[in-house]
Formats: sequence, C-alpha cells, structure tokens
Amino acid sequence: MMSTRNGGDVVVETLQALGITDVFGIPGQHALGLFDALSRSPLHFYSSRVENNAAFAADGYTRATGKPAALFLSTGPGALTSLAGLQESYATGVPMIVISSQIPRAGLGARRKGMLHQLDEQKESVRNVTKYQATVQRAAAIPSTLDDAYRLAMTAPQGPVWVEIPQDILLEAQDFPTGIPAMAVDQPEAAPALVAQAAELINAQSTVIVAGGGVRRSGAGKLLAELAEKIDAPVVCTVGGNTAIPRNHPLAVHFIENRHVTDLLANAHTLLVLGSSLGEVTSNYYTLQPQGTIIQVDAEAKVLASNHPGLGIRADISTFLAQLLPAVEPASHGGATTAATVNAKVAERMDAAGLEHEQHVMDAIRQAVPDEMPTFWDMTIAAYWAWNTWDGKDGGFHSAQGAGGLGYGFPAAYGGALGVGTRTFAVSGDGSALYSTSELAAAVQHNVPVTWLIIDDGGYGILREYMNDAFGTATATELARPDFVKLAESFKVPATTATPENLQVVLSDALSAESGPNVVVLETRFKMWEPS
Repeated sequence: MMSTRNGGDVVVETLQALGITDVFGIPGQHALGLFDALSRSPLHFYSSRVENNAAFAADGYTRATGKPAALFLSTGPGALTSLAGLQESYATGVPMIVISSQIPRAGLGARRKGMLHQLDEQKESVRNVTKYQATVQRAAAIPSTLDDAYRLAMTAPQGPVWVEIPQDILLEAQDFPTGIPAMAVDQPEAAPALVAQAAELINAQSTVIVAGGGVRRSGAGKLLAELAEKIDAPVVCTVGGNTAIPRNHPLAVHFIENRHVTDLLANAHTLLVLGSSLGEVTSNYYTLQPQGTIIQVDAEAKVLASNHPGLGIRADISTFLAQLLPAVEPASHGGATTAATVNAKVAERMDAAGLEHEQHVMDAIRQAVPDEMPTFWDMTIAAYWAWNTWDGKDGGFHSAQGAGGLGYGFPAAYGGALGVGTRTFAVSGDGSALYSTSELAAAVQHNVPVTWLIIDDGGYGILREYMNDAFGTATATELARPDFVKLAESFKVPATTATPENLQVVLSDALSAESGPNVVVLETRFKMWEPS
C-alpha cells in the first residue's frame, strides 16, 4: 500500500525489512526526522548519554545476540563522539548499521553557509573505523544503500558500516513503497586447492591450533572442537578467542601470555591459526618465533602473513572448518597429554609468582557469576587476568581488547542485557568507570538488568604497573575519584561495597536481583604477572 511519509520512515522501514529490531543512539537537530519516524515504527529505541557509549551498547548487543543493531547519530559532534566506540567494533569485527544525519544537501561542501554541526567531509572522519561509508543524495536511494551496507556489515570480516543522510532528505515527504527482504549473506569460502594443501600439511604431522576471535565471531566453536578431537591437536585460545573451546576440554591450553604456551606454539610442527593475526598479545608481545609451518585462515585478507610467513587462506572460519573436516585424517598425537603438561607448567609458574590475592579475587568473581551469564570487561587489570583465566562456560565472554579503549564494560553490558533480556555482568576499573557512569541514567530509564563491578584502585592501574616496571615510578596515573556507591545511589541505583573476603557473597546477591541495574565497588589493587 502507498502512504505519505518522510525519508525517516523509509529508513526505519528498510531497517525493519533487513531484520533490525533494536536501535541505540542519541537524538540531534538534523536527525529529528529520523527519530520522529521511530514513533511510527515497531523498532525499539534505547537511549544513551554519550555517543561513544551508544556505540559500545550496540556492540555489546550484537556480541550477545549475534544480531546487528542500528546506531542513530546526529551530525558533527555527535558523529565524531562515536568514533572510539566504532573503533572497538571495527577492530573486533562486530557488525552494526550506523545511520548518521547530515546538514541539508545544499550545505554539503559549502562551508560558507556556516550551519550548526557542519563538518567538512564528515564520512572521511569515519573511514578508519568502518567497513563502508555512503552519503545518501536522494530518498529513493535509501533502501538500496542500506541493503548494500547491511550485506557488507554481515559479510566476514564483519564490522560497522556508516550511512549518512542529509536533514532535508529525512524530512521530505515520500510516496513510494519500500521493503527489502533480508537476503542471505554468503560468507567467503576457501579455494578447494588451498583446503587440500592445508589438509595435506595437517595429515603429515602433529598440529597445534590457535583459536582467535574469528572462531567466536563465526560461531565455529563446535566445529573447532570436532577438528581438534579428530586430529588430536591442543588448542590455544587468544584473547579474542577466549571460550572458543571450553576451558575444561582436555585439549584446551590455558594462559596465552605465558612462556610455556609461547614455546608450545613456537615448537609446533604445524600451527593452524584460525581467525587471529598472531598479534601483540597472542605472540606474547612479539616474542613468538614459530619453527614449523603456519596455516593462517582469516576472513580479512590483510591479516594473512602480516606477522609470520605461511600458507594464507582467506575464508570465514565456520565455512573453512566445514570444508577442512572431511579432508583431514583421524590422528593420535598425544594432544591431551601435551595440553595437560603445558597447563601444569603454567600453573606451577603462576603459583610461584606471589599473586594469590589476584587469583583469589578472580576465583570469587567466577564463583559468583552464573554459568550462563554474559560478561563484559573493560580495559582493567582484572580483564587481563580474565583473558587468560576466565571460564565462560555457557555465558559469552566479551572485552574491549580489539582497540583497547576505556569505558567499554558497562555500556556494552547494558546493550547485551537489552539483547538477551536477562542480567549481564560488567567489570571496570575506577578509571574506566568514569568514562561511562552517565549511562547509569540510561540503565535506570530503561530498567536494564546489569550488575557492574567497579574495582577501585585509585588510578589507572595497568598504566601504573607498566610505568613502575619500565621507569621505577609512575607519572599521572593516580586519580581523584568519587564515592562510587554514593554516585550510583544518586542515580537511584542500588550499590554496595565489598572486600576481597566477602566479594563472592556480595556479588552473588547483586547478580540475583530481579530487575534493574546495581553496582558493587571493590577497593583493592591488582598486580600483573611478570612478563615471560
């Protein structure tokens, strides 16, 4: 049926047709037509207080659900403020559909008009943190532009895409039908000859598998376990790949930032690297020197052989594993014994490091968090520990390791809770928490069930550790900070303090709350383990 509506309606109708159900963002002057259209739409809108936190929320929603969210932004300052959040999504391969407003078409490129929020070449500012950028010049182009953007966002390597629409197009009356059926997205397959070559190398000798973030992004966990068991290969999860294989699996090797694990990777006859660049943390800060043959599989072509030479295969990880599994032969290489031996060496080294306090606190957190609960970790020392020790079980593990910016934990958990409809758990330090305390207001407004653990050590703890180690003293790492309990309570958010001794009990109580956000504050200092 034909009806008179505006360009904003065309946007929300197209998003709905593409399967988008939830939108994050903040209104703005040039985007009013878009937000007005939301009032006539079945799409659910969730507000934030700062645009980069809205991007983090959309990111957390997508990681928790596997479905992309939309992010609505205003022109200029609103668009630019989102960039830190988009960098994390881009670096980690998290798809989202970003719709930004623009000044009216007549002002594009014409700085003499001096329009509010005007930014020369706005989309150029987002080129480094999105897969695709487009400026819509006519309302008739909205459906096809969004369809193109959606396909690119969802095609591995996935990531955020950016479509900006001028104010006058969003407000123009439109009288044409829309509605694009969501189309299947074909993920990149490996060339059969490369699959055969990989299988030949794996069949010839023992293999160690590196499971990166690409395994988790493509939902390839079961296929990974099936391959590892068939070829009897130990599996080392990277930071991004944490929980790709269960921690209690007999082939799982723990604690990637440890010399014993680095040695395992270095001495492997064949190193099958799935969805990882073998980057800074995975290579134990570029100390990894592989001696065997590397097979590196990734959907992002520029990752292949970026750090070490080898057989590079561009493919989605799920697709590749489905191709590879029939081609490899069952083998017995003592993989479980190797994994157990390495894990025992790692545990012995950690037990001798004098870090019982840190291990006790991490154990208390893990005991308190229900097995199925998604967790979201900010860039804090606790997250560094979690990268190496967290057992996600049935709950997703999500952290800001892609770009490493501060402020991710709480807004991402907020978005994740809205996506899954159940309580989520966020962890921040006091420094990173101050990036996102404003989102307590959003969590209250939408009654979002998020429990936020703030580990308050009086400063930027990881930077303090790094500077003390490197220079003997830390500079500009200490922070004046609020009473986080009183701050949370000022938002009408229940909050309490905990000690290392009662943390498990206090946190368990908070995590069992029926609805709404709550905060637990733990005042303590964490140490890092010695580099290895």
